[in-house]
Amino acid sequence: MAASKRLRMALVQHQPVLGDLQANLLWSCEQIAGEVRDGTDLVVFPELSLTGYFLKDLTPEIAVTLAGPELKQLIEATGRASSLVGLVLESPQFNFYNAAVLISDGAVRQVHRKVYLPTYGMFDEQRYLAAGDRFEVVELALGGGASWRIGILVCEDLWHPSSAYLLSRAGVDLLLCPSSSPGRGVGSGEGELGSAGSYGAMLRTYAELFTVFVAYCNRVGFEDGFHFWGGSRLLGPDGRILAGPLEDSAAVLHAELDRGDVRRARIARPLLRDERIDVVQRQLGIGGDD
Repeated sequence: MAASKRLRMALVQHQPVLGDLQANLLWSCEQIAGEVRDGTDLVVFPELSLTGYFLKDLTPEIAVTLAGPELKQLIEATGRASSLVGLVLESPQFNFYNAAVLISDGAVRQVHRKVYLPTYGMFDEQRYLAAGDRFEVVELALGGGASWRIGILVCEDLWHPSSAYLLSRAGVDLLLCPSSSPGRGVGSGEGELGSAGSYGAMLRTYAELFTVFVAYCNRVGFEDGFHFWGGSRLLGPDGRILAGPLEDSAAVLHAELDRGDVRRARIARPLLRDERIDVVQRQLGIGGDD
């Protein structure tokens, strides 16, 4: 039998202060420390939670490095638990990345640099940021020692199905999806935003097709004239919403995950087992075995 120990998670839906790294850092460390004291195993924040979203020319001013004091403070606040924070990361070559940093058991365990940078409509990320170039899975002992395989997709990464597909091929159990999604368009439901409806459909599709847990943490508030709609939620590997969605105000969503649900979903629907990667490789002209 697969391990069935439960993972206690908190999705912190909030409004960062635009461009105020120190204020956001202090607040985030306090939130993490409080959640850890209450027994939370994994604390997840939205995209760019330490900086705000529409940074523009502020981007180099609020960037941090992996060896900098900001990460040390976050590691100290997280302790033996785990947290995911969003920030601008500066490389040794002076490139700046929209990054999600996963901290666990006293160290940085994974850094995901956002691969798909939207530069259309209200978005202008490619003007200020460099793009990441990979999707990776990290294995962590969480929830009483159960082994979880975790992958990260930041906001626009979700809009490209190959992103979740690559992580599914790497054996992911839990997708963490930090987001800073402004409200756009009109959805099909009464009073529903188009962007909210689209995200809801994508999250359910990925959870069900790839038989994984999906944790979506979006920000709220107004910034540069745009409204961020929240909607943070947790979906199970059968596509059902297990917790949330939250409204468009600051709140913390708590949920417990049982990795045994992944096992049950994959027995009921062995979609990943039956995936024909050989067909994909052949049609793309890619050689080699899976």
